[in-house]
Parts: sequence; C-alpha cells; structure tokens
Amino acid sequence: MKLRTLGHSGLQVSEIGLGCWQLGDDFGPISQDTANEILAAAQQQQVNFLDTADVYGAGLSENRIGQWLAKNKHNSVQTIVATKVGRDGRLFPNQYTKQTMQKNIEGSLQRLGVDAIDLIQLHCIPRQVLFAGEVFNWLEDFQQQGLIRFYGASVEMLDEAEFCLNYSKVTSLQMLLNIFRQDALDTILPLATSKNVGIIARLPLASGLLSGKMSAERQFSAQDHRNYNKDGAHFHVGETFNGIAFEQGLTLVEQLQQLLIEHSELDFPTQLNLQQIAIRWLLDLPAVSSVIAGVSKSQQLINNAAVSQLDKLPAEVTQLLADFYQQKVRQHIRGGI
Repeated sequence: MKLRTLGHSGLQVSEIGLGCWQLGDDFGPISQDTANEILAAAQQQQVNFLDTADVYGAGLSENRIGQWLAKNKHNSVQTIVATKVGRDGRLFPNQYTKQTMQKNIEGSLQRLGVDAIDLIQLHCIPRQVLFAGEVFNWLEDFQQQGLIRFYGASVEMLDEAEFCLNYSKVTSLQMLLNIFRQDALDTILPLATSKNVGIIARLPLASGLLSGKMSAERQFSAQDHRNYNKDGAHFHVGETFNGIAFEQGLTLVEQLQQLLIEHSELDFPTQLNLQQIAIRWLLDLPAVSSVIAGVSKSQQLINNAAVSQLDKLPAEVTQLLADFYQQKVRQHIRGGI
C-alpha cells in the first residue's frame, strides 16, 4: 500500500482508506463479526487510515473501531483514525456552542479509546455556522488542549471548501469527489495544493453506483440511507448516489460502460472494471491524500486496496471521463455542487 502525506500534518496515510459509515449500520445492518473482519482486512492490506463520525450509528462505528483497536494494540501497521463532529441532532438548529462540541469530541475520545484524535473534521455543519468562522477558533483551542492532533473539514459544496481554505491550520478537506463529481478539479484541488491541504475523497463509488454491480431490482433496507435519503429527505441529497436519482444513475453507468467498450482501442487494460477505473481515476489526482471507500464486506476492501497497485489511467481515458461528466452527468446532480 502506498502512503501519501495528509496536508501539512505530516501524517502518512494509506492512499486507499476505509470509510466507516457502514460500520454504523447506516447502509443496512452488519454483524459485529463482519465489522471485525473488515477492520482485520484493512490491517492486512496496510490500509492505515480510517474515517468515521460520531453520528455513524449513534456512535456504533466509533465503538467498533475502538474495541478492535484495543484488542489489536500490537499490530505492525499504526492506524490513523479520523472522525467527525457537528451533525449531532442536539446541535441543531441553534445550539452550536464550543462547550457542546467539546463534549461531543470527548465522547468520540471515549468510544475510540484514544487520548487524542488524530484528525477531527467538521461534519458538513450548517452553512451559517461554517461561514461565521468562529468554529475554527474552537478547533484551535481543542488542539491546544491536546484533545485533537489536527483538524479539517468535511463539506458538501465547493464554496464551503474554498472558505475553509482561508484558515491556515486546516490540514484536510473531505469532499464529494468521483468521476460523477468532477468540478473540484479545476477550482478547489489546485487551491488546496497551493496551501498544502490534503484532499480526502469520499463517496468514490457514488454510494455504490460506480461499482457497476447495481440494478433496478436492488432493494435497500429501511436502515440504509440509499432508501430513506434517496431524495434528500433526511440530509443533503448529494450524500446519496452523488445527488443523482437512482434510476438515472443506473442509466448513466450503463452508458459509461458502453462508451468504454466502444473505445476499447484506447491504451488501457480492457479487463479493468468500473470500480477499478473509478478508484484509479481518483488516485491519479496528486492533490488526493486518501480515497475513503466504504465497504460492507472484507473482500470489497481487498478489491479496493488492489487498485493502489494498478498503473495510472492513460490521458485519453481521463479525457473521455471528463467529457462524459460534462455532457451526460453534471446536469443530473441535485442539491448543487
């Protein structure tokens, strides 16, 4: 597994990370044994970067990570855990205070079983709170207190990302970034690079659409956000299927796969599947520090990790994907960019 530096933190993170939303049962229930198998597979594949949040399963994801870390203290691969704060329902709509946020961070510390959080990230907090800017002063105080080592932000929109880059101690930006969400390439990524801020790419497979394995017959459990949030009823629509209606997403995936077949003369391994192309595309972006694909089975993590060893995509393929995004995909994204 190749390592990349996370912004100006100096942290060396695996370029393939593990998004731990699934460990909170928010993509449907998974057993404790399965959660442990996923975390063990991460260790075996040298995936050292785990990304979770205090609200994933109301703390379940953090608890599972903390329990696993406690039982595997002597593993050779040092795990770097990033978590997020700011989406606890008790903070909405007007209860954002430094004291409440500190209490939530202390809860994460307890569940994870660590003395300090490696990376805390603002969790897509309300725009009015973000743009007021005071929350960054709170984070700096938490850092000085030793509660956190470094801090960053997870955002929904490009203007939010740009605003966060005004703060010199922000070490990372977690963003919606995939071959069905490319606008940041021309704007945010160059700016982040100039400020030495690492990009954490989330939803690399657009909630599974870009795995190429979904069909219209796929049924999602009641606990799965791809069921209850498919139209943005509970949180930002962009977090589910990239903001694209599921049926439309399936059509776009089918069109993209057909396009790749039609351009088989391009110089890239024809055996690559869509999941591999989608993750390799992200790894080809120098600004990206880690790609945090979530999984519900250990084999999925092994498959994702293997992409780290693949060659870069040819420029012709990258251009093909860029053109497809602009001409076919962008118009179908709901919730703004």
